[in-house]
Amino acid sequence: MGKENIRLDKNIGVLYLAGLFWKYGWMAFRGFWFSLGRRNIHRPAFVGRRVRILEKGRLFMGAKTRLHDDVYVDALSRAGVTLGAGVVLGRASRIECSGSVEHVGKGIVIGDRSAFGGECFFGAAGGIRIGSDVIAGQRVRFHSENHRYGRLDVLIREQGVTHKGIVVGDNCWIGAGAVFLDGARVGAGCVVAANAVVAGRFPPNTVIGGVPAKVIRRREGQSGENYGV
Repeated sequence: MGKENIRLDKNIGVLYLAGLFWKYGWMAFRGFWFSLGRRNIHRPAFVGRRVRILEKGRLFMGAKTRLHDDVYVDALSRAGVTLGAGVVLGRASRIECSGSVEHVGKGIVIGDRSAFGGECFFGAAGGIRIGSDVIAGQRVRFHSENHRYGRLDVLIREQGVTHKGIVVGDNCWIGAGAVFLDGARVGAGCVVAANAVVAGRFPPNTVIGGVPAKVIRRREGQSGENYGV
Protein backbone atom coordinates (compact mmCIF):
# COMPACT_ATOMS: atom_id res chain seq x y z
CA MET A 1 0.00 0.00 0.00
CA GLY A 2 2.75 2.41 -0.96
CA LYS A 3 5.66 0.54 0.67
CA GLU A 4 8.10 -1.56 -1.29
CA ASN A 5 9.73 -4.91 -0.45
CA ILE A 6 7.21 -5.77 2.28
CA ARG A 7 7.76 -9.08 4.08
CA LEU A 8 4.51 -10.45 5.49
CA ASP A 9 4.46 -11.79 9.03
CA LYS A 10 3.81 -15.54 8.97
CA ASN A 11 0.95 -15.07 11.47
CA ILE A 12 -1.15 -13.08 8.99
CA GLY A 13 -3.92 -15.26 7.62
CA VAL A 14 -5.30 -15.35 4.10
CA LEU A 15 -8.69 -13.94 5.14
CA TYR A 16 -7.10 -10.99 6.94
CA LEU A 17 -4.93 -10.27 3.91
CA ALA A 18 -7.95 -10.53 1.61
CA GLY A 19 -9.74 -7.99 3.80
CA LEU A 20 -6.88 -5.55 3.38
CA PHE A 21 -6.93 -5.93 -0.39
CA TRP A 22 -10.70 -5.37 -0.35
CA LYS A 23 -10.34 -2.23 1.78
CA TYR A 24 -7.56 -0.68 -0.30
CA GLY A 25 -9.24 -1.72 -3.52
CA TRP A 26 -12.28 0.33 -2.58
CA MET A 27 -10.03 3.19 -1.44
CA ALA A 28 -8.33 3.16 -4.85
CA PHE A 29 -11.73 3.13 -6.59
CA ARG A 30 -12.89 6.14 -4.57
CA GLY A 31 -9.54 7.80 -5.20
CA PHE A 32 -10.01 7.42 -8.97
CA TRP A 33 -13.30 9.30 -8.88
CA PHE A 34 -11.91 11.75 -6.31
CA SER A 35 -9.08 12.70 -8.67
CA LEU A 36 -10.99 12.50 -11.96
CA GLY A 37 -10.46 15.64 -14.04
CA ARG A 38 -8.20 17.28 -11.43
CA ARG A 39 -4.54 17.98 -12.21
CA ASN A 40 -3.90 18.95 -8.60
CA ILE A 41 -4.57 15.39 -7.37
CA HIS A 42 -2.18 12.73 -8.65
CA ARG A 43 -2.98 9.05 -9.05
CA PRO A 44 -3.10 6.56 -7.58
CA ALA A 45 -5.00 8.17 -4.70
CA PHE A 46 -6.53 6.18 -1.85
CA VAL A 47 -9.65 7.66 -0.25
CA GLY A 48 -11.63 6.17 2.62
CA ARG A 49 -15.31 6.38 3.46
CA ARG A 50 -16.96 9.67 4.46
CA VAL A 51 -13.92 11.77 3.52
CA ARG A 52 -14.96 15.41 3.22
CA ILE A 53 -13.00 18.12 1.42
CA LEU A 54 -13.88 21.82 1.36
CA GLU A 55 -12.26 24.01 -1.34
CA LYS A 56 -11.02 20.97 -3.24
CA GLY A 57 -9.30 23.15 -5.82
CA ARG A 58 -6.83 24.28 -3.14
CA LEU A 59 -5.86 20.69 -2.24
CA PHE A 60 -2.70 19.34 -3.91
CA MET A 61 -2.02 15.61 -3.46
CA GLY A 62 0.94 13.55 -4.61
CA ALA A 63 0.64 9.98 -5.85
CA LYS A 64 -0.11 7.16 -3.37
CA THR A 65 -1.44 9.53 -0.73
CA ARG A 66 -3.97 7.90 1.62
CA LEU A 67 -6.90 9.66 3.29
CA HIS A 68 -8.48 7.16 5.66
CA ASP A 69 -12.13 7.05 6.79
CA ASP A 70 -13.69 10.27 8.11
CA VAL A 71 -10.77 12.56 7.22
CA TYR A 72 -11.87 16.21 6.97
CA VAL A 73 -9.94 18.90 5.09
CA ASP A 74 -10.95 22.56 4.91
CA ALA A 75 -8.38 23.82 2.41
CA LEU A 76 -9.52 27.47 2.38
CA SER A 77 -6.21 29.30 2.77
CA ARG A 78 -3.76 31.49 0.90
CA ALA A 79 -1.31 28.69 0.05
CA GLY A 80 -3.75 25.78 0.16
CA VAL A 81 -3.05 22.25 1.41
CA THR A 82 -0.16 20.29 -0.11
CA LEU A 83 0.20 16.60 0.72
CA GLY A 84 3.30 15.05 -0.81
CA ALA A 85 3.56 11.65 -2.44
CA GLY A 86 2.78 8.76 -0.11
CA VAL A 87 1.41 10.90 2.73
CA VAL A 88 -0.96 9.11 5.13
CA LEU A 89 -3.66 10.82 7.19
CA GLY A 90 -5.17 8.42 9.73
CA ARG A 91 -8.83 7.92 10.45
CA ALA A 92 -10.80 11.00 11.55
CA SER A 93 -7.86 13.37 11.15
CA ARG A 94 -8.72 17.03 10.44
CA ILE A 95 -7.01 19.87 8.61
CA GLU A 96 -8.50 23.32 9.20
CA CYS A 97 -6.69 26.19 7.52
CA SER A 98 -8.67 29.23 8.61
CA GLY A 99 -9.59 30.01 12.21
CA SER A 100 -12.29 32.52 11.24
CA VAL A 101 -13.92 34.13 8.21
CA GLU A 102 -12.22 37.44 9.10
CA HIS A 103 -8.74 36.21 8.16
CA VAL A 104 -8.00 33.47 5.63
CA GLY A 105 -5.23 31.23 6.97
CA LYS A 106 -1.82 30.47 5.45
CA GLY A 107 -2.18 26.71 4.81
CA ILE A 108 -0.09 23.57 5.23
CA VAL A 109 2.60 21.53 3.47
CA ILE A 110 3.35 17.91 4.43
CA GLY A 111 6.35 16.31 2.73
CA ASP A 112 6.63 13.00 0.92
CA ARG A 113 6.05 9.72 2.81
CA SER A 114 5.04 11.36 6.08
CA ALA A 115 2.38 9.41 7.99
CA PHE A 116 0.04 10.37 10.83
CA GLY A 117 -2.11 8.13 13.02
CA GLY A 118 -5.81 8.54 13.65
CA GLU A 119 -7.52 11.65 15.01
CA CYS A 120 -4.67 14.07 14.37
CA PHE A 121 -5.50 17.78 14.13
CA PHE A 122 -3.78 20.40 11.98
CA GLY A 123 -4.82 23.99 12.72
CA ALA A 124 -3.02 25.72 9.86
CA ALA A 125 -4.19 29.32 10.14
CA GLY A 126 -0.65 30.48 10.89
CA GLY A 127 0.99 28.06 8.48
CA ILE A 128 2.38 24.57 9.04
CA ARG A 129 5.34 23.02 7.23
CA ILE A 130 6.14 19.38 7.95
CA GLY A 131 9.08 17.66 6.26
CA SER A 132 9.39 14.34 4.51
CA ASP A 133 9.56 10.91 6.18
CA VAL A 134 7.94 12.10 9.42
CA ILE A 135 6.07 9.43 11.38
CA ALA A 136 3.52 10.32 14.04
CA GLY A 137 1.16 8.53 16.42
CA GLN A 138 -2.49 9.16 17.15
CA ARG A 139 -4.03 12.44 18.29
CA VAL A 140 -1.05 14.65 17.52
CA ARG A 141 -2.17 18.28 17.36
CA PHE A 142 -0.76 21.36 15.66
CA HIS A 143 -2.04 24.84 16.63
CA SER A 144 -0.35 27.52 14.50
CA GLU A 145 -2.46 30.25 16.06
CA ASN A 146 -2.36 31.56 19.63
CA HIS A 147 -4.35 34.13 21.58
CA ARG A 148 -2.73 37.27 22.94
CA TYR A 149 -3.57 37.86 26.62
CA GLY A 150 -1.18 40.54 27.91
CA ARG A 151 -3.76 43.25 28.68
CA LEU A 152 -5.99 43.02 31.74
CA ASP A 153 -8.39 45.76 30.60
CA VAL A 154 -9.44 43.93 27.41
CA LEU A 155 -11.15 40.57 27.06
CA ILE A 156 -8.74 37.87 25.89
CA ARG A 157 -10.96 37.04 22.94
CA GLU A 158 -10.66 40.69 21.78
CA GLN A 159 -6.85 40.93 21.98
CA GLY A 160 -6.18 39.20 18.68
CA VAL A 161 -3.99 36.25 17.81
CA THR A 162 -0.44 35.41 16.74
CA HIS A 163 0.44 33.55 13.54
CA LYS A 164 4.10 32.55 13.85
CA GLY A 165 3.59 29.17 12.20
CA ILE A 166 4.97 25.70 12.93
CA VAL A 167 7.89 23.92 11.25
CA VAL A 168 8.89 20.26 11.67
CA GLY A 169 11.98 18.97 9.85
CA ASP A 170 12.49 15.77 7.89
CA ASN A 171 12.77 12.30 9.46
CA CYS A 172 11.13 13.07 12.81
CA TRP A 173 9.23 10.66 15.05
CA ILE A 174 6.32 12.23 16.94
CA GLY A 175 4.72 10.29 19.79
CA ALA A 176 0.98 10.01 20.34
CA GLY A 177 -0.76 13.00 21.89
CA ALA A 178 2.05 15.50 21.30
CA VAL A 179 0.92 19.14 20.95
CA PHE A 180 2.73 21.75 18.83
CA LEU A 181 2.01 25.40 19.64
CA ASP A 182 2.35 28.47 17.46
CA GLY A 183 6.01 29.30 16.85
CA ALA A 184 7.35 25.76 17.37
CA ARG A 185 10.43 24.91 15.29
CA VAL A 186 11.70 21.32 15.40
CA GLY A 187 14.83 20.36 13.49
CA ALA A 188 15.32 17.31 11.30
CA GLY A 189 15.81 13.92 12.91
CA CYS A 190 14.11 14.74 16.22
CA VAL A 191 12.12 12.38 18.44
CA VAL A 192 9.18 14.00 20.24
CA ALA A 193 7.90 12.11 23.28
CA ALA A 194 4.25 11.19 23.71
CA ASN A 195 2.09 13.99 25.18
CA ALA A 196 4.89 16.56 24.95
CA VAL A 197 3.83 20.21 24.58
CA VAL A 198 6.22 21.72 22.04
CA ALA A 199 6.88 25.45 21.83
CA GLY A 200 10.02 27.34 20.84
CA ARG A 201 13.00 26.07 18.84
CA PHE A 202 14.75 22.68 19.04
CA PRO A 203 17.98 21.64 17.29
CA PRO A 204 18.18 18.66 14.92
CA ASN A 205 18.69 15.10 16.14
CA THR A 206 17.47 15.63 19.68
CA VAL A 207 15.00 13.78 21.89
CA ILE A 208 12.31 16.18 23.16
CA GLY A 209 9.82 15.60 25.94
CA GLY A 210 7.88 17.15 28.81
CA VAL A 211 5.34 19.88 29.53
CA PRO A 212 6.61 22.27 28.35
CA ALA A 213 8.97 20.24 26.16
CA LYS A 214 12.72 20.46 26.61
CA VAL A 215 15.73 18.65 25.15
CA ILE A 216 16.28 15.34 26.97
CA ARG A 217 19.37 14.28 25.06
CA ARG A 218 20.93 14.09 21.64
CA ARG A 219 20.36 11.03 19.47
CA GLU A 220 24.02 10.28 18.68
CA GLY A 221 25.22 7.01 20.15
CA GLN A 222 21.85 6.07 21.64
CA SER A 223 20.09 2.80 20.83
CA GLY A 224 17.14 0.85 22.12
CA GLU A 225 15.34 3.66 23.98
CA ASN A 226 11.65 4.27 23.27
CA TYR A 227 10.68 7.84 23.97
CA GLY A 228 8.09 8.35 21.25
CA VAL A 229 4.96 6.41 22.18
